[in-house]
Amino acid sequence: MINKIMLITYADSLGKNLGELKEVLDIYFSKAFGGVHILPFFPSSGDRGFAPMRYDITDENLGTMEQIREISKNYYLMFDFMVNHISRQSEYFKDFQSKKDASQYKDLFIRYKDFWENGEPTQEQVDKIYKRKPRAPYIDVEFADGTTEKVWCTFGEEQIDLNVDTEVTRNFIRETLIRMCENGASIIRLDAFAYAVKRAGTSCFFVEPEMWDLLHEIENIVKPYGVMILPEIHEHYSIQMKIAEKGFWIYDFALPVLVLHALYSGRGDRLKNWIDQCPKHQFTTLDTHDGIGIVDVKDLLTDEEIEETKNNMFTKGANVKRIYNTEAYNNLDIYQINCTYYSALGNNDKAYLLARAIQFFAPGIPMVYYVGAMAGENDLELLEATKEGRNINRHYYTKEEIADNFASRRIVNDLRELMEFRNTHPAFAVEGECETELRGEHVIKITRSSQDGMAVLEADLKTHEFTITCSEQK
Repeated sequence: MINKIMLITYADSLGKNLGELKEVLDIYFSKAFGGVHILPFFPSSGDRGFAPMRYDITDENLGTMEQIREISKNYYLMFDFMVNHISRQSEYFKDFQSKKDASQYKDLFIRYKDFWENGEPTQEQVDKIYKRKPRAPYIDVEFADGTTEKVWCTFGEEQIDLNVDTEVTRNFIRETLIRMCENGASIIRLDAFAYAVKRAGTSCFFVEPEMWDLLHEIENIVKPYGVMILPEIHEHYSIQMKIAEKGFWIYDFALPVLVLHALYSGRGDRLKNWIDQCPKHQFTTLDTHDGIGIVDVKDLLTDEEIEETKNNMFTKGANVKRIYNTEAYNNLDIYQINCTYYSALGNNDKAYLLARAIQFFAPGIPMVYYVGAMAGENDLELLEATKEGRNINRHYYTKEEIADNFASRRIVNDLRELMEFRNTHPAFAVEGECETELRGEHVIKITRSSQDGMAVLEADLKTHEFTITCSEQK
């Protein structure tokens, strides 16, 4: 891993496959990105890759593992490991469904009859679970012999939870992680990590101390390969701080809403407060393949400020409506707003470029989602065609469309230039200093410095005007 901006993209979203993705990277972004998080490129039965059937090959429609390794020669790569679940269509689950207790994979899954004392949770136990459904998290599984059982399922019905307490699952985890290391991963993102450990009578979310045991076990598997892990958790920012205190890198999922709040309101106090306390060893985001997270900013903004910022996304944002974040558009997470970051800022070039400047000056290594790299607007056509709320921010760019954007839009060129500056100026050393200053309510000054240089961002949060000055040690 190097201290350069990481692109987040699907294998078929900047060009139609891995081969075209490499072309696009090399032609347009070779200096703008040092790393690439290629979102799940394995065979999958749902959730745009997040219901993996296996990890040893790529989806044949996307390309080959050799093409993945080819990209890894010029960019550090992040792979996704769904530590919490696997596909209902996987050979593991199908074998279990066919053979039941005779299956070698029967202990890979969490069977209600074994997990709960009487085979079913009490209402009190159900109420304690941090869940994504309005009832206990399970699906009814019908086996080949005609019997039916409840099996734990936190997310969609294609994503069956793994039992991380059993030997067969631990072996599966080890084998999968080693294979990822050997196929070119520099970082392995542990998707839905906080859901992985379950204990009756708890929230079954970030259960301590068992979560730490699992995290360290995974770390020890990949460490001999020089690979690091990044647990993905959307919740109160204090959980991220806990993880950082243990020496792990984290996501900064609080920054997106704090930047929106600052640019909507013109106030810099909440943003300054966070930049002053956030960890250095973090990956910063403004946008991802999911929505803009709200829960991550709880207590960094007041409840009133959070509500005001959410309302501004709908009133000051471009073409985003409340209905896109409801059950009518398959929105499963009430704590996320489905919208591109560019459209959340009203498709305003000046505000958007300032938002990225703030992200690049904040502590950590920036991550830029592919739609964000193209300053992409909400894709209402894809949204309506699929009735999937998150698809508003999952446009498919052809090579021709990318070329046209760079030829005709100043914002994508300005953003690329800003990314190249962030990647090359020595002021942005991870272990360097970051100082913030407010002048009145509206003007924020962020100074990044190291022994080799200094860079200063001074921005008016109300007018969205900003300047960057810098110097280097000779």
